[in-house]
Amino acid sequence: MNEQKETNDMKNILVTGCNGQLGNEMQLLATGYPEFNYFFTDVKELDITDENAVKSFVKTNGIDCVVNCAAYTAVDKAEADEAFCNILNHIAPGYLAKAVHEQGGCMIQVSTDYVFDGTTHIPYREEEPTCPATVYGRTKLAGEEAVMRNCPESVIIRTAWLYSTFGNNFVKTMLRLGREKESLGVIFDQIGTPTYARDLAVAIFAVLTQDFVPGIYHFSNEGAISWYDFTKAIHRIAGITTCKVRPLHTEEYPAPAARPHYSVLDKTKIKETYHIDIPYWEDSLAECIQKLEQN
Repeated sequence: MNEQKETNDMKNILVTGCNGQLGNEMQLLATGYPEFNYFFTDVKELDITDENAVKSFVKTNGIDCVVNCAAYTAVDKAEADEAFCNILNHIAPGYLAKAVHEQGGCMIQVSTDYVFDGTTHIPYREEEPTCPATVYGRTKLAGEEAVMRNCPESVIIRTAWLYSTFGNNFVKTMLRLGREKESLGVIFDQIGTPTYARDLAVAIFAVLTQDFVPGIYHFSNEGAISWYDFTKAIHRIAGITTCKVRPLHTEEYPAPAARPHYSVLDKTKIKETYHIDIPYWEDSLAECIQKLEQN
């Protein structure tokens, strides 16, 4: 009888986009938080662009909190695919927020540094004016607004330069190219901070397990670096010495979507509110590369 009561008292957590970088890290860490009952879904289990399906799933399973890790993240492709990008990054999060709010629940929405245009040289705080310069950034900002409008009990976490042992990402690409090529050009005049998806997942669990304080937060690893210096560190840690990495200006590597020249995020708010100790980017990079080499 007690076991049944305990089960009924468990919070039901829906994690969307479970096959992505962050979603996979959430699944790995979930075993360390047995106080929650999890529903890990991707598009096959739940199409978040279907409002009726979302409403039904959330209601049927008594979802208490939605962690939305699903997103359209192909930044360049989004410039020519605005309609679908908008549905996945803007409309669908609104559906999730509305559905969980109707159940009296809360939501954690993952957003991006691309809501800023990257023209400053001081780390961005949460309250600073947004000014997205890309389809991806505009749709993610619209998604933030839809979530907060439909579910005021929401936490928005903006992050940047995400990588992990899962899926395709910059770290894996640079490891592969470093081993395949004798030389490689990488942009040096865009500054930001890499984010190990596992560290972001740890931060999300910190939000879930403490007093829920709605609002917008920034999270990335500590420090600031260029893509060029990031690549040099990737190769150094992996022991790649046969590839010469040369610095490129942004204009030497044209892309459909504009990149922020400076998108370092100020993490003071999330550190103070949720008592999070954020690792330095290079320490987390070393941890990720070690795991990749063990696989």
